[in-house]
Amino acid sequence: MIPIAKPCLDETEADAAREAVLSGWISQGPQVAAFEREFAALVGAPHACAVSNCTTALHLALLALNVGPGDEVITASHSFIASANSIRYCGATPVFVDIDPATYNLDPECVADAITERTRAILAVHQMGMPCDLTSLLALANRHGIGLIEDAACAIGSQINIDGRWDLIGRPHGAMTCFSFHPRKVITTGEGGMLTTSDSDQDRKLRLWRQHAMDVPDTVRHGSPQVIFENYLFVGFNYRMTDMQAAIGRKQLGRLPDLIARRRALAARYSELLGNLEGLKLPHEPEWARSNWQSYCVRLPDRVDQRTVMQNLLDQGIATRRGIMCAHREAPYASNKQRHDLRQSELAQDHSILLPIYAQMVEDDQVRVAKALRSQLGY
Repeated sequence: MIPIAKPCLDETEADAAREAVLSGWISQGPQVAAFEREFAALVGAPHACAVSNCTTALHLALLALNVGPGDEVITASHSFIASANSIRYCGATPVFVDIDPATYNLDPECVADAITERTRAILAVHQMGMPCDLTSLLALANRHGIGLIEDAACAIGSQINIDGRWDLIGRPHGAMTCFSFHPRKVITTGEGGMLTTSDSDQDRKLRLWRQHAMDVPDTVRHGSPQVIFENYLFVGFNYRMTDMQAAIGRKQLGRLPDLIARRRALAARYSELLGNLEGLKLPHEPEWARSNWQSYCVRLPDRVDQRTVMQNLLDQGIATRRGIMCAHREAPYASNKQRHDLRQSELAQDHSILLPIYAQMVEDDQVRVAKALRSQLGY
């Protein structure tokens, strides 16, 4: 079976987790602090705050911008449902706008048309690891005095050329950037998330919120020679990462450059193997973007049925996934009257499939995937 994805883990990560377990400190502690420092240094951010997953990261980022009931946040329906759900957690309304069919990311012109006096923020998704048009979205956010949050769940290691400089996604440009370490991502801690920001006051809020708004962290209490009584400053959350996860994450960070290089090579090879098929649209990487190729998404010719192609590939031992979901088609949002046309989002979901891609993939398997897909398309 060729899986859609496979985490890259071995005895290195197992030993790191074992050391954390045997240290006696397994909840949020010194490994989390070290992971945060190393992550911040990697992406060029003044602050990085580890949390339990990217959904909780998005929730905290929105709260930090004071998003609440009566507010609107512009985002893509064409994204995992967590993007929309995090807005709902704040009591705000997600306003879905359409995507650029070339990149599957927010279309800045659609975002501009959706801004109203109730708009509090733009939640921009770097879909499948492909950087979105941050330059245009930042200009819109700044012009209207609203916040920009980057949903970079898929984009660890991706780069963008902005202001004439290549930056890793996570270097602060907007308010905050949120990452995921789910097993489908390029690096993983099993579950886990991270927020980066340049605002020290916001970083302090995030650290309070993730730990029940406790004013003295347990790491400080346990290390103090004096008895300390903590206070709880407001209603917070239990959004912490464990030291076991962070220990794994630190080893994964060390692998990141090689993982990105390998994925970029795999993406280039897919383009060679599939680039001459009429009607099949391959991913588009703008000249100002360098994707980590967390996913390799192809748009099928209109004449073929998505589910049939996927089932036939599965019958041959090749796993695929349908195009990225559209939140406005799911039960929690289907009853909402959509203000904006979402045709490109729906077409992307209905006519695209994600092909297997992971660092350990060998040439024979990639050729097998391409050959099977070519056969399904009649080539």
